[in-house]
Amino acid sequence: MNILFATPECTPYVKTGGLGDVSAALPATLAALGHDVRVLMPAYRGVRVSGEIGDGVELPAWGPWPAAQLVPVKVDSGVTLLLLACPALYQRHGGPYVDASGNDYHDNDMRFGLLSRVAAQLGTAHSPLHGWAADVVHANDWPCGLAPVYLAQARALAPHEPTAVSVMTVHNLAFRGLFPMGSADLLGIPLHWRGLDGVEFWGQLSMLKAGLQFADAITTVSPTYAREIQTEAQGVGLDGLLRARSGRLHGIMNGIDTQAWDPAHDPLLPHRFSRDNLQGKRLCKAALQARCGLPTDPKAMLFAAVSRLTEQKGIDLVLGALPGLLAQGAQLVVLGQGDPTLAQGLRDAAERHPLQVAVTLGFDEGLAHLIEAGADAFLMPSRFEPCGLNQMYSQAYGTPPVVAPAGGLLDSVIDSDADPDHGTGFIMAACDAEGLQEALLRAVRAWNERKRWRRIQANGMARAFGWNESAQRYIEVYRAAIDAASVNGTLPP
Repeated sequence: MNILFATPECTPYVKTGGLGDVSAALPATLAALGHDVRVLMPAYRGVRVSGEIGDGVELPAWGPWPAAQLVPVKVDSGVTLLLLACPALYQRHGGPYVDASGNDYHDNDMRFGLLSRVAAQLGTAHSPLHGWAADVVHANDWPCGLAPVYLAQARALAPHEPTAVSVMTVHNLAFRGLFPMGSADLLGIPLHWRGLDGVEFWGQLSMLKAGLQFADAITTVSPTYAREIQTEAQGVGLDGLLRARSGRLHGIMNGIDTQAWDPAHDPLLPHRFSRDNLQGKRLCKAALQARCGLPTDPKAMLFAAVSRLTEQKGIDLVLGALPGLLAQGAQLVVLGQGDPTLAQGLRDAAERHPLQVAVTLGFDEGLAHLIEAGADAFLMPSRFEPCGLNQMYSQAYGTPPVVAPAGGLLDSVIDSDADPDHGTGFIMAACDAEGLQEALLRAVRAWNERKRWRRIQANGMARAFGWNESAQRYIEVYRAAIDAASVNGTLPP
């Protein structure tokens, strides 16, 4: 089938989080399974691509949007990347969503309204790519949330013309894409779709709610998160809508790129290793300690975190547990950026304990890989975690994770005390200081039992976290949506 994957970011061109990795790996896996996949992404300032660049397709100015261009690029993965070039909207200093000062661009409604509009058009008989139209438009997170709305609008205006089905994936429900309701005029949202049963969210327009309301199918990035977001506690005001549409909601676990994250072949590691030979992992630990200025002591248990420095990720809990770890002679390495107060707390700890704590603010891909390879245990005490990738990287690299009982962490980690034969890590009883402290004590105890620790490592390294199974689930969702559309005709919101 023809699949359009609409996304605001895609590794290696632009990435702010896990969505960038998903947008590279899932389309490539779908293409390898025999489908014609196009990835639509804005041509931000500084984006550099390698591959066969085709002729641009002109998109005339339409409504409030300036003229733009679609530039196809055939990349090595077998996917065609469609760069949406509109310098007035995308050629800016700063990131995909915020300016150089960290403030949201004032016209994000226009910027991502255009992305959604073009995505929808590519799923109609009026596709600007002559000879190619999508059977499925797969929209990701709030920046693509209006694509299902525009597709529903196209169906209503031309019910006898072929129109793609829409699939909306929620990577993080907390980001709802909120704008003044006045933006609806600019974006061409019909009056009868601006109410509670449409795009309205507490008096504002929510692009994410729009996608959830009008999509033919909804997915999110783990089975547990699919259940969590239907509760008042984690539904951020959208739980009622999600419960009402639960028949179309599917939790599909993200995978990881098993070529980029393979300790036996990882080019970013100074020493490689496998499940059957962990000598390289011991050497990576020494290399990590040396790089971070810590004593190269194999007897010091080395904990690590690669994370956004936010309370959502539980970094405040890590700071609270740190004195107990240090008292036992453990070491801690942290790589990340985020909340200035938490960053300062980590810096202060590193200054007070330079032989046990090392902190690198920012992001470094090579260091991230070395941390996964060289650490003894990985910390992810997130208060909520839609899926998470690092806990899967950690298991693949023989670094048992200590995780909160949340979202995809619960779906991808097996507690080694609850299941001694198959355990791969340590799941906190609750996402609080006591829960982390208890899980850390269990991890330290297991690490001191060398045969048991080796079994936990081997269990984790034997697991298959690739994308094939998840991609097959997405194909099932696509086909079910297409079948439902063919039976029912125009699907109601």
